[in-house]
Amino acid sequence: LCHMYLRQYDSSIDCFTKANAIQRHDVTFMQLGKVYALQEDYKSAIDVYTEALEFSPEHAELLTTLGILYLRMGENFKAFDYLGNALTHDPKNAKTILAAGSIIQDHSDMDVALIKYRVAAVHTPNSAQLWNNIGMCFFGKTKYVAAIACLKRALYLDPFEWIISYNLGLVHLNTGQFASAFHFFSASINLKPDFPSSYMYLAITLSRLDDFSNACSAYEKAIEMDSDHMFHLNFAITLFNHGDLTEARRQFVLFSDLFQQLDEEQRNSDPEVNEQRQLLQRVLNSGAK
Repeated sequence: LCHMYLRQYDSSIDCFTKANAIQRHDVTFMQLGKVYALQEDYKSAIDVYTEALEFSPEHAELLTTLGILYLRMGENFKAFDYLGNALTHDPKNAKTILAAGSIIQDHSDMDVALIKYRVAAVHTPNSAQLWNNIGMCFFGKTKYVAAIACLKRALYLDPFEWIISYNLGLVHLNTGQFASAFHFFSASINLKPDFPSSYMYLAITLSRLDDFSNACSAYEKAIEMDSDHMFHLNFAITLFNHGDLTEARRQFVLFSDLFQQLDEEQRNSDPEVNEQRQLLQRVLNSGAK
């Protein structure tokens, strides 16, 4: 443990492995897996926790931790399987409910997720992450007043959690409160400056506030960090709306190249993107004639 807190991870792994060789114990497995997770070696962490489950198959915390690791790796089905198993042994564990609810929420089943979160709220009423997720459920149901109320409660509970400010920015952008959206996206960027989508949404907000120059700078920053097809599409739309057709066409070509590299499922996952793509292509072509 001392080596772990000193970030001497190799020494920590060695000590925990020796401890397990002498006598296997749940706590040792948990800490060994945690060290691997701190190094972002999720595969090794999963191997450790899976071995621990052979030793203690009904350990709810182990099952939850495995579920969360699979969730981080984007393997939602495996994650949900482990989290569901954990809930059979400890149905009121707020951490497990929160993780399972987030998967349900990702599949757009907001009502079921809210039912799960209601159980968690009884046990952890002061969890910022819980109120953040509840807020985004209401956002998914287009209940914006409730979404803002829940997200502001989350922000009060944890003012330095960047994702809460980011989500508040999204809700205010959707409700046309652009000055407030600018405030929350700026706060999110100050807390986590390496998340490129924050710059894209900040750029959209600045464009709505008629600050074209800074909007372009924000788009360029987002693209510099990650050349996502959505960054180029939104940049092209902003450029077109402000009359810069030449640069709009260039950004649209970059978007099209990236969009064609996606598989068919990804290309059809958001109908609004296809609608915007076709509309922009039409107006750019007509403007060229």
